[in-house]
Amino acid sequence: MPNATENLQWGDHLCFKIGGKLFAILPLGPEGTRLTFKASEESFAELVEVEGIIPAPYLARAKWVALERLDALRDTELRDLLSESYRLVVAKLPAKERQQLSAGTSAAAKSKVKRAAKSKRVPAAKRKRV
Repeated sequence: MPNATENLQWGDHLCFKIGGKLFAILPLGPEGTRLTFKASEESFAELVEVEGIIPAPYLARAKWVALERLDALRDTELRDLLSESYRLVVAKLPAKERQQLSAGTSAAAKSKVKRAAKSKRVPAAKRKRV
């Protein structure tokens, strides 16, 4: 996810953040939930009815769900839901911060395109003259 960061918190929890706000938590320990993330109101109601998905402890009132096992959802569904979680959190950031994040993303994308174009250039000495 663009501009997302990850760090270890609370001992063994890998936390994924955007703008300093959590959008997913992956406990690295052997017991407990496997993945926790924010869901929309509609998704939350549907997800907690799926076997292996529960309202996230301490975060359910904010519409977070927790997977008790990683195979509770197909990979594509999980990717889509994590993207949705990211978008939901970004949408709640202050407008100025959202603007800075999108400016950073577009600047990074432009830089990446420039680097790719540069790497494909043929040095002048190796160009054929017509």
